[in-house]
Amino acid sequence: MKRSGVILLFLLGAILGIAGPAAADGAQSGADVHVAQSLGDRELTVIIRRVAEVPGPVHVDVVTHDGSPPGEITLTARAVGARTSSTTVVLGATPGFYPGVVNVDRPGPWELAVDDATIPFVVPALVASPWENATYGGFIAAGVLLLLALLAAVFGKPGLALVPTAGMVAAISVAVTAALLSPTIPPVAAPGTQLDPTFDNVNDPWQRTSIVDFSRPPVNLVPRVDGTDLVLGLTDGSSGRPVDDLLVHDSAFVHLVVVSPTGHLRHLHPVRTAPGEYRVKLKNAEQGRHAVAAEIARRGGGVQLLRSSVELTGTGTAPEPGKADVATEVREAGRPSTITAKFGERDLQPWLGMLGHMIVAGPVTGSPSAYNTADAPVWAHVHSMIPPVPGMPDKPDESVAAYGPDVPFTYSFPLPGKYLVWIQVERDYSVVTVPKEIDVPAPKGAAK
Repeated sequence: MKRSGVILLFLLGAILGIAGPAAADGAQSGADVHVAQSLGDRELTVIIRRVAEVPGPVHVDVVTHDGSPPGEITLTARAVGARTSSTTVVLGATPGFYPGVVNVDRPGPWELAVDDATIPFVVPALVASPWENATYGGFIAAGVLLLLALLAAVFGKPGLALVPTAGMVAAISVAVTAALLSPTIPPVAAPGTQLDPTFDNVNDPWQRTSIVDFSRPPVNLVPRVDGTDLVLGLTDGSSGRPVDDLLVHDSAFVHLVVVSPTGHLRHLHPVRTAPGEYRVKLKNAEQGRHAVAAEIARRGGGVQLLRSSVELTGTGTAPEPGKADVATEVREAGRPSTITAKFGERDLQPWLGMLGHMIVAGPVTGSPSAYNTADAPVWAHVHSMIPPVPGMPDKPDESVAAYGPDVPFTYSFPLPGKYLVWIQVERDYSVVTVPKEIDVPAPKGAAK
């Protein structure tokens, strides 16, 4: 029996040595959160870095862009029942990265206040999955039972050793089965992706829920003008309550496009000032009816494009457009067209996680001084992806200026007619907007 016990001990050590950690992951440990913010006169990107340990620090980078005035902003991390942590970040006149550090003392839903704006985020908990517990628990139980079997054999009771030996075999079977099956078990949804994050479900993402259908109704958009600010009211299409479950989508909670009657585009990122309320300052606004389109992603509701219009009484004029050579291969409506902007130098930076953005509106009628953009039936937001570059990171941020000079887009214009497109890239921490008019022919043989 002693010899058999030694053999079993050797086998158990071998299994423990090769098993390693369970293949299935536990709750997601978090990742950097990039959120674009049009905060007053400043265009910022707030990067909430991955939280490594709790309690511990949260590193925040505030990225300023060309034209953002220098000064101080206050960062405050707060959560219900938790200790509030604040710091001041001094923003310089040179665009770039400005760091700050706040502290968190527990996992769960938090919000980062950037002056008057608030950014919800989740501090994840490092929680072992049930199959990880089964794997390690099985091996630990097998080790204890093996020790009991060896003790029974040493004291001359081989019959008594059969019970822990059988239990040890069962425990090893459970552990090995859990380790082998864990790669095929789908990971649990990260807290805050399907359900609203709470302290309980962040710390136990495997808790049972009675919810089977995670979908939520569409969102209603009601814009209003408050002085020089445009305020977006977001309400639930079913209950009428404020919508406060937006997800970060392409590095922003809200991608707001405002187009003036003369075809000038603003691509802004309103800040959250209250549940269901987002606010942005409109500087140098033009007179007349402006088209408004807000792209959002709602928890359980997917990506939604909300459209409206507002009347503005400003006296501003459109700024000078950016410059680039734009080559087009326009095919008839319904077939893919290629639009390539050539910026001359390989010095473009990622913006909102992409190499370039193209906003599409049309077909439009009217003259360049009075387009009916607000009534255009087609709106689209097209991306040019960041190409893989040897020696560059897989997910570069705005500190990497090594892309271009060509920025290609592919889009199928669904209807014939005149379209307005705006191509946007970032260079030297400044967003360059290049407008272009495109005439899309009707399919051959189509009825006129």
